[in-house]
Amino acid sequence: MDKRSGDSKRNTRKNTVTSSENNGKTRKVGRGSLEEFRDPAILKIRTTEDMVEILRRRGHGAGFFTKGREVYVWNKMEKNYHYTLTEPAGRNFAPGFRPALSPAAMLAAGAFEGKYLNDCVLEFPREWFLAAIRRDKLRPGEADVKVNKFGVDSRQPLSVWKRNGWLPGSGRKSGAQHPALSDPKSNPDERGWFQWYCRYWMGRRLPEIDDIQIGRWKAFSRHAGQIKANCKPRDLSCRPRQRQGLLQWAYSANI
Repeated sequence: MDKRSGDSKRNTRKNTVTSSENNGKTRKVGRGSLEEFRDPAILKIRTTEDMVEILRRRGHGAGFFTKGREVYVWNKMEKNYHYTLTEPAGRNFAPGFRPALSPAAMLAAGAFEGKYLNDCVLEFPREWFLAAIRRDKLRPGEADVKVNKFGVDSRQPLSVWKRNGWLPGSGRKSGAQHPALSDPKSNPDERGWFQWYCRYWMGRRLPEIDDIQIGRWKAFSRHAGQIKANCKPRDLSCRPRQRQGLLQWAYSANI
């Protein structure tokens, strides 16, 4: 279940009270409130020290994110969205969706040049970020390809993703492979597949978007097949860009 804050007056859970427009007051919906996830310091994050200060002062442990929890999104890109965790974290995935890596493991291994989700420190468990910081794998200032597990860049900028209709924009992109992904009314995940996966892992479910993103994940397995066909087993120096890509889609790259 997900909602744009203030967009709907319908009660979707027995214990839910929806809010009025964002007027600076604490808004409560189910088991959660905006103030549990909002901190102006998030907008000023420049270093991992800034992240640690927020995490130690306000961060939520994994046990906070239980089934039924309302999660409010408040970061540099989005401040008007919240969703309900309808499944336990890391459990009850769709049939056929068996990722090898959790989001925490991906961040700690070295992914996305260390530049992904660093302003989302209150939306996800603090353990994710602290473990990656201990391994020097996050870069809230400038992206750094050296923190990637395989030391290579393996992704395109968000502008390219949006142009291809993989991210929500001004509306459904006609001719796109998955029009729902480009429609902000359907797809609330402004940062793409990994953001979707983090929210799915934590227990959010959006049937239409979930089906699309799981299908994309399945299609990405072709890169594992290409590595197996062209590299010696566990020769991690062979095809590092494809291996980095696999890691960033929650596949094991140690094949």
